[in-house]
Amino acid sequence: MTATESYARLMMLPSHHQDPSLFKVILVGLIGNIVEWYDFAVYGYFASVIGQLFFPASDSAVSLIASFGAFAAGFLMRPLGGLVFGRIGDLVGREKAMSLSVVAMAAPTLLMALLPTYDSVGMAAPMILILLRMIQGLSVGGEYTSSLIFLAESAPKNRRAFTAVWGNWGAAAGILLGSGVGWLSASIFSDADLMAFGWRIPFAVGGLVAMTGWWIRRSIPVAPHQPRSEAPVKEIFGRYGWTVLRVALINIGPNVVFYTAFVYAVTYIRKIDQLPESLALELNTFAMLFMLILLPLGAWCSDRFGRKRVLVPLFSLLLLLGYPLFGLIHSTDPSQILQGELAFAFLVSMMTGSMVALNVELMPLPIRCTGLAFAYNLAAGLFGGTTPLIAAWLIHASDNPIAPVFWVLTATSISLLTLMFFIKEPAVETI
Repeated sequence: MTATESYARLMMLPSHHQDPSLFKVILVGLIGNIVEWYDFAVYGYFASVIGQLFFPASDSAVSLIASFGAFAAGFLMRPLGGLVFGRIGDLVGREKAMSLSVVAMAAPTLLMALLPTYDSVGMAAPMILILLRMIQGLSVGGEYTSSLIFLAESAPKNRRAFTAVWGNWGAAAGILLGSGVGWLSASIFSDADLMAFGWRIPFAVGGLVAMTGWWIRRSIPVAPHQPRSEAPVKEIFGRYGWTVLRVALINIGPNVVFYTAFVYAVTYIRKIDQLPESLALELNTFAMLFMLILLPLGAWCSDRFGRKRVLVPLFSLLLLLGYPLFGLIHSTDPSQILQGELAFAFLVSMMTGSMVALNVELMPLPIRCTGLAFAYNLAAGLFGGTTPLIAAWLIHASDNPIAPVFWVLTATSISLLTLMFFIKEPAVETI
């Protein structure tokens, strides 16, 4: 085997030994997630600016909590988006759900760049902002899980995690891109210019780029027809209810950890540690880049050793290290903050690399799109997306800067107990 063929085998690139369409499948899942998650996540990195412009208050903490409330509104719509787009995926096809979700993201993102602020139109400004975030939440609710299923079902059975992980890699890359653009904007513009117009530029760029995602997804290869439920929404609340609940529970921990360490942390470093916003975004960008590097390794370990054998030790390690790692982030020393974020990046990337395939394998084929979309987005929406809001409230209510870590440890415990006692290792032939 030549060096080129060896590299192609590792990275799932097409060689003469492989189906060339697999590379196209991975590319479609990856790029679509990049543009969608950039659009969705960039709001979180400008939460403090948006809070002042759309939710003005005499107390800056109240303004920030209101801004994160709008951030959470998008996530609370994700379970509904999962039902809508998941049903489309089960009844019409994964490809159709993936294409429609990109359009539902592009339009509200572009409109957010054009929104008048509270000073211009009063209460209409935050109301429209929340409405646009809710539409974005519907979109993301159908995007991520549809692409994971599409990738996993197209993969060789012994490399299912390594193939599906590129959907998550694209999502993380989109969030990283949002962090990087936020860092660049905060570095280029003064605080006054950022408040005046600079915050709008990342949204405008994101809306336009998302349309390229739609164009790319027009050429998605159509998967072979498979038998599916004619009433998937009804069955996930009836026949498959326990399965859906288990999948939701194991996803609570990873989602809470991710949104604590890589979304809320930017605001935390700025507001609690009292460091410049540009530095907070810079540290976050480096940590997420590290996570991108490790995600394929986590997936490879999952395919090699098994899902539970990788996940149980990682969840346990997070319970042991969560408090001291958050203590590093609560520091005025940038090097210590980076150490804490890099450690969280390691744990999250290794966990997620294994979770991507496990989520698909646990969900029965007849309701796979609807069931996984609802279960995952229930965890991501009710627990992950509300994490910045809950973390800000915990600190405000308790006057304890370390309080958010208790939310992280509680969520991780729920996922670990579910994984240990209620989930069996899936067979390789599951899909």
